[in-house]
Amino acid sequence: MPLDPAPRTPSDPAAPHPAPQGPRALLTVTGADHPGVTARLFTALAEAGDEKRAVEVRDVEQVVVHGQLVLGVVVGVVPVADAPPVEEAAFLAGLERLAAEVGPATGVHVQVESLAGDGPGVVPAGRPHHVIVLGRPVPPEAVAGAASAIAGLGANIDAIRRLSDYPVTSFELTVSGAEATALRTALASVAAATGADIAVEQVGLARRSKRLIVLDVDSTLVRGEVIDELAARAGRAAEVARITAAAMNGELDFAQSLRARVAALAGLPVEVLDEVREHLVLTPGARTLIRTLKRLGFRCGIVSGGFTQITDPLAEQLGLDFAAANTLEVADGRLTGGLVGEIVDRAGKARALARFAAEYGIPLEQTVAVGDGANDLDMLNAAGLGIAFNAKPYVREQAHTALNQPYLDAVLQVLGFTRDEVLDAV
Repeated sequence: MPLDPAPRTPSDPAAPHPAPQGPRALLTVTGADHPGVTARLFTALAEAGDEKRAVEVRDVEQVVVHGQLVLGVVVGVVPVADAPPVEEAAFLAGLERLAAEVGPATGVHVQVESLAGDGPGVVPAGRPHHVIVLGRPVPPEAVAGAASAIAGLGANIDAIRRLSDYPVTSFELTVSGAEATALRTALASVAAATGADIAVEQVGLARRSKRLIVLDVDSTLVRGEVIDELAARAGRAAEVARITAAAMNGELDFAQSLRARVAALAGLPVEVLDEVREHLVLTPGARTLIRTLKRLGFRCGIVSGGFTQITDPLAEQLGLDFAAANTLEVADGRLTGGLVGEIVDRAGKARALARFAAEYGIPLEQTVAVGDGANDLDMLNAAGLGIAFNAKPYVREQAHTALNQPYLDAVLQVLGFTRDEVLDAV
């Protein structure tokens, strides 16, 4: 039988390292970026230790913005063996001399700042989150409002990076020290006030582990509502539009409203379905979203409260992996005003998502759902990430996050993909 491991002592290499002691400092490097700056700085730091003290790198952050470098390095120093403690003044003086040599040699400015005690650099407790701000363009007040809301929660912005500049501008803020629900609530108010989209996701592997996406069709994958187009050809447009709007706003049971709208189509020749399908207009960015995700290994499909006579050819055209929708009953070349088989309603959409995920062996927490109507809510909430796309207020308030941009490929930025990654994928 296996032996119990022996207790570990602080001198045991496998034992946890004690918390670093001794003074700390932040080196901030700014200036025009060029090869060799980072290497020269760390070479100097490596040479700064001796037999009595060890210099340690505790944290590093670097960003280049339009050719300008900002590099932050937190370093500490600890005595070696039985050497006396290192005085902070001597430690900082040594770093100042290092900065005076490295700066002129590389053409940058190196600032030295003490991090004594619990001053700068202390990270608030709590799981970090990504906050994605999107707009066309992103107004300054959106960033200001988001930053103020984050600060108001006692949280901190640890990093900011640009995700895309086309077709929407988007920035990702890494935020620590905030509880998810409070952060989403505070930022939703900022989004409503500024017209920007602000999404919140927890930092971690789960964000990049998504492997399956389902899209609603009407007013999500394509512009407009197919059933409204069919009703117009039956001369019942106004009547059906009223029922559709009530159903999408959650005012009517979807299955009941669907049967009422389909009944209004009785007598239409089946050829009308082909005409409507040929005139469908994809939402801008739809092809880019699907093509990018498929090349990244996603399973992609559609789950619609519409009709298989429309959605099945559309899925084949786009190279999708699966499709679920209702089927219109046809007799003698005309629509009967009835449906065949199980209705794909609000609950049916969630079941379809679960069925497709199980078919491909993908856990629900690794799925994404995108939709705009009340009948999408069960599906949006069942997925690991549910995105309300140009949705009614009733839906936006209950989804994990919301997008109000006209471009469907903005979903890629919510998933954390940069514009460069999208271009590499296509």
